[in-house]
Amino acid sequence: MAGKPATIPVTVGVLALQGDFREHLEVLRSLGATAVPVRRAEELTAIDGLVIPGGESTVIDKLSRAFGVAEPVKQAIAAGMPVYGTCAGLIMIADRVLDAIEGQQSFGGLDVAVRRNAFGSQTESFEVELRMPVLGDPPVHAVFIRAPVVETVGDQVTALASLADGRVVAVQQGNLLGTSFHPEITGDTRFHQYFLNRVRATAFRS
Repeated sequence: MAGKPATIPVTVGVLALQGDFREHLEVLRSLGATAVPVRRAEELTAIDGLVIPGGESTVIDKLSRAFGVAEPVKQAIAAGMPVYGTCAGLIMIADRVLDAIEGQQSFGGLDVAVRRNAFGSQTESFEVELRMPVLGDPPVHAVFIRAPVVETVGDQVTALASLADGRVVAVQQGNLLGTSFHPEITGDTRFHQYFLNRVRATAFRS
């Protein structure tokens, strides 16, 4: 029975309102998951886990409310659905957005405070090798594009990776994972596999 969670079929949704959702769909499918775009509330009932992609957090926020999926996503998070947010997706699952624009909301659930565009404009994007013990060696080649940074973490949050200056860029809390960077564009699928393993384990337990 110990190996079964790694083999049971799961369906993972990718919130497809804005951003680079197609890249996440391709990576998840390459790893053997059934991956589907999610744009409507009823589609959340057919998935075992959800990825919230990079893009513009303000736009994702507005569209999620306009399409009626914001509250259902919040409910899914509260109910224990595994959710992985990258870049803007990390902002969307954070409880606190320190430099939110007026009226901006997040789904919340992750006990962190994040700062949007913490590294400057898109022209100041950068790449770095990150050590991430949960993934082992080699280090993760991380790409940061107008990325947020995690400025404070709650007692139940585990920092999975930090930059050399100590700024936290990957976190985990219960069913929630978040990264400031974009693993979906580098060809390194280990973080998506890590998330899938958690989705399968959750589906197996239920």
